[in-house]
Amino acid sequence: MTVRETLLSARDLEVYFSVGKHILPGRRKKVKAVNGIDLKVYRGETLGIVGESGCGKSTLARALLRLIEPTHGELMWKGENLRGFDKATLARRRREFQMVFQDPSASLNPRLTIAQCIAEPLQTHEPHLKRKEVERRVIAMMDKVGLLASQRNRYPHEFSGGQCQRVGIARALILNPDLVVCDEPVSALDVSIQAQVINLLDDLKQEMGLTLVMIAHDLSVVRHISDRVMVMYLGKPMEVGRYDRVFDHARHPYTKALLSAVPVADPRIARHRKVQLLPGDLPSPIDPPSGCVFRTRCPEATELCGQKPPARSGSEEHRIYCSNFEL
Repeated sequence: MTVRETLLSARDLEVYFSVGKHILPGRRKKVKAVNGIDLKVYRGETLGIVGESGCGKSTLARALLRLIEPTHGELMWKGENLRGFDKATLARRRREFQMVFQDPSASLNPRLTIAQCIAEPLQTHEPHLKRKEVERRVIAMMDKVGLLASQRNRYPHEFSGGQCQRVGIARALILNPDLVVCDEPVSALDVSIQAQVINLLDDLKQEMGLTLVMIAHDLSVVRHISDRVMVMYLGKPMEVGRYDRVFDHARHPYTKALLSAVPVADPRIARHRKVQLLPGDLPSPIDPPSGCVFRTRCPEATELCGQKPPARSGSEEHRIYCSNFEL
């Protein structure tokens, strides 16, 4: 059996935010945005993280790279304690992991040309480079992401959303990082442009040997590019495994509901599909339900679901968090 290298791992990771006011700081209410996440990201793979809006996906993405500080839990990068890095060490090591943000226009400095935007990481981490070498690497990266060298002196407002996202991708890849976390990189784009950007990321992954964490609420996006998938709900994992196991043999009621809502291009199939609508709204992360956080909307919930946290069953290839059955 081939032993895979673990680039990034998290164990019992939690991110809480204090809200409201109270005379005693310890008595303030807490938003449990990420609540007990275990995951591993292996070199060369794409891990897709999916779930509806408000489930904690973006918070998790930022916590994995310490853009926000985790409240509790273990976070390891290449076998080292990422949470133990001081500011100087973390700043040096950031060249090894980068991020592509959701809003392509807002993530770029409007006062800089796109060449300057792409070159910023080089100026930070490789300040010894001469101007001609920086320009050469910027033009080479622009070509990789489908931008023309003649466009390098234009500003972000002169580009479409899809083109700005290509600039964001080029900026993230200019240092040739080991890991790139993509926080819903296509959700703000038109459907046709979404496909182009996803195909671009998939091609760059193969060409540059990238490892990706792909955050999305669109399961069709994740299915196209992911090797493994984690389904999240209210800050917790529901189902984790190889993409074919999760998509073709979903076991958790929440995963089944998400899959039933994925549009189908064939109208004959679509007419006979039954969409499973979940009752109610997403509960507040300030006061989540006892036991299984999904039980208030779960069509298969029993009395047991409210009494204790869901049991974890299965293997690394397909794991489910549910007390009603085992794989």
